[in-house]
Amino acid sequence: MTTVNVPLLDLKPQYQSIKAEVDAAMARVVASQYFILGPEVEALEQEIAAYCQVKHGIGCTSGSDALILALMAIGIKPGDEILCPSYTFFATGSAPCRLGAKPVWVDIDPVTYNMCPRAAAEAAQRCTRLKAIIPVHLFGQAADVDAFAALGARLGVPVIEDGAQAIGARDATGAMVGARCAMATWSFFPSKNLGCFGDGGMITTNCPHVAEQLKVLRVHGSKVKYYHRTIGMNGRLDALQAAVLRVKLPHLESWHAGRTANADFYDAAFKAAGAADTRTPLSAGGTQMRYPARPAAPARHIYNQYVIRVPEGQRDDLRAHLAEQKIGTEIYYPLPLHLQECFEFLGTAVKGLLPHTEAAAKETLALPIFPELTAEQRAHVAQQVVAFVAKSARTLAGTR
Repeated sequence: MTTVNVPLLDLKPQYQSIKAEVDAAMARVVASQYFILGPEVEALEQEIAAYCQVKHGIGCTSGSDALILALMAIGIKPGDEILCPSYTFFATGSAPCRLGAKPVWVDIDPVTYNMCPRAAAEAAQRCTRLKAIIPVHLFGQAADVDAFAALGARLGVPVIEDGAQAIGARDATGAMVGARCAMATWSFFPSKNLGCFGDGGMITTNCPHVAEQLKVLRVHGSKVKYYHRTIGMNGRLDALQAAVLRVKLPHLESWHAGRTANADFYDAAFKAAGAADTRTPLSAGGTQMRYPARPAAPARHIYNQYVIRVPEGQRDDLRAHLAEQKIGTEIYYPLPLHLQECFEFLGTAVKGLLPHTEAAAKETLALPIFPELTAEQRAHVAQQVVAFVAKSARTLAGTR
């Protein structure tokens, strides 16, 4: 019997489906010999802004640099404080530190894994130099934009949405994430729903003054060549990456639909096996696995990752079992930022500080969700997860 191979992500089918378009776009850039910024980047900025329902897009080198540029644009200084989650990719927490500012870690909502607005409001009370809030739309699901926009307005600080994993996601009002706050930052890393052929990023905003500032900051603080009114950085987007993204953008909605169809299949399979979604904590008992809670319409999850949850102590065994069955997985994220060695200077490396964050780091596992999954592949994934959870339940019952 041949084992079905299911990588966590396989970009080759996507590339083959658009190869002719991509090759033509890249040839167009090579023929122009215009490789940094220029008309391809300007066109992409307009197209991304329109897709995200905002007025301005500013292309840059990466999603990580997008966060730094956004903070520079609002004048972040050493010693300033930024509210952000600890359960996120490293760049969210490192961006304030790169400017001498201080990330103030906030716990998550265990249902969505996004930063908890109530916990953020409590953390803000302990701040003396709070200058911004960075909620992350984690795994492709919108954070509570209403709550964070209201909190930012009450505290008098801008909200910068980290949308690196969530381009095309919609919030509870049906608006695109990134459309309602001061700025949003985006990553076009190859593994994203909209990924380029290397590093790439963007900042979007509705404010023309912020957009102009960002355009200056990404070119070493220079509006007129060799004349610098501020200290910026080399944060320019390559034309080749912009050309690739311009080809991919018209396909993005169909790729979202493919990911959603795969999520629908997983949800149904896991529910049929007795599992509940994340609105029911593992401590409630029953089948010891949780699948992602689906946001109510008009909100939309675009499933950059499909993350399940099993009890601590079983997650790594489940991952090893799936690897034996040739199924790729990933742990997002095994060690929260507040416990990372590089942030020890903040004095937050205290276990139990953020209980929901720390529990998620020990209990969650991402399954393959890319849109080109075959019916055979996704069935194999679901069957193996269900089989492991059932076997674990029998083993646990036998030890009682």
